[in-house]
Amino acid sequence: MTTARTHRFEMHTYCRVGMIRNIITFTALAAVWLLWSGRQETNLLVFGFLSVLLVMGISHRMDQFSDTPRVYRLGLRPLLYAPWLLKEIVKTNIQVALIILNPRLPIAPCLIRLRASQSTDLGRVIYANSITFTPGTITLDVRDDIILVHNLTQEMADDLLTNEMDRRVTRLERDT
Repeated sequence: MTTARTHRFEMHTYCRVGMIRNIITFTALAAVWLLWSGRQETNLLVFGFLSVLLVMGISHRMDQFSDTPRVYRLGLRPLLYAPWLLKEIVKTNIQVALIILNPRLPIAPCLIRLRASQSTDLGRVIYANSITFTPGTITLDVRDDIILVHNLTQEMADDLLTNEMDRRVTRLERDT
């Protein structure tokens, strides 16, 4: 049985936890902003402060500060995926550099739709971001399990159509 006193204590604790979470989030966002901006002029600090408040306000409106914990259990699998992704980034960096240095500039931009086999939003976000990390490709849209990708060349599109990246990201989220 809860009494009014117990209920007040629970509400007070709930509000305090929420306030502490907001303070920590604000501090972390402000620190990242300061670190990345690298400048401390007054007008930039004011814009940074307002930017952090805007991000927190939008996050609250999107209900990103809910009390439901989000647990992502990827384990050590990202340690296996990261080297492969890094190799792909280096490989496509070289391809894009060769295209740019070629006087004929042999580009053939194209759009492709890929079906993402990931079962979670996190998996699809990792897949879409992995595509964008590789030079010459950019994820334009993600709807349900369809990803729209712009490619600099048909060869880059063909690499994505092999679904190797999709399979590797799907392996990442296995057993989550």
